[in-house]
Amino acid sequence: MPKLHVVVGSTRPGRLALPIAQWAAKAAEQHGGFDVELVDLAEIGLPLLDEPAHPRTGKYAHEHTRVWSATVDEADAFVFVTPEYNYGPPAALLNAISYLHQEWLYKPAAFVSYGGVAAGLRSVQVLKQIVTTLKVMPIPEAVAIPFVFQLIKEGRFVPTPPLEAAATDMLDELLRWTEPLQILRKSAAEAPSKAVPPIAP
Repeated sequence: MPKLHVVVGSTRPGRLALPIAQWAAKAAEQHGGFDVELVDLAEIGLPLLDEPAHPRTGKYAHEHTRVWSATVDEADAFVFVTPEYNYGPPAALLNAISYLHQEWLYKPAAFVSYGGVAAGLRSVQVLKQIVTTLKVMPIPEAVAIPFVFQLIKEGRFVPTPPLEAAATDMLDELLRWTEPLQILRKSAAEAPSKAVPPIAP
């Protein structure tokens, strides 16, 4: 069974990303197509990118990077749960993505976003541009949650039926992409390696 990481993309105190990600992880477990793990960037605790070597080299000087590398490497697919800060994603999520390179390649990703009237969609549009640079396939199906505070009850996220249906559609499509990309990753790993030119820091 493919491994799905549901990534809590905000580390802000009082964040809504955690209860929403907990709901998304539960929905993925009920879907039944994935082995699901909740990955909380607040627990990972990455500092602002502090690796002296370029991520493409895979030469990590710090233990926190090696732990993050192993976490991302074991996943076959991702659901990123993200708010929208100033028309874009949280700095913690951008930082976490930028730490690595090889570990992201040829994996599908879906997005659960939340906010006010825009439902966090501008954050997702920025993230899609970034993850495609790492050969991550962002699928069109998503869950976009508008007026999110209306759906928080005693610290829990209580989804509407349309949001639950959107989650099912998203997970169905994510699973469709996961198997072909597993094959592509294997093929890419077995391909003869090419010399990589020196990379500027």
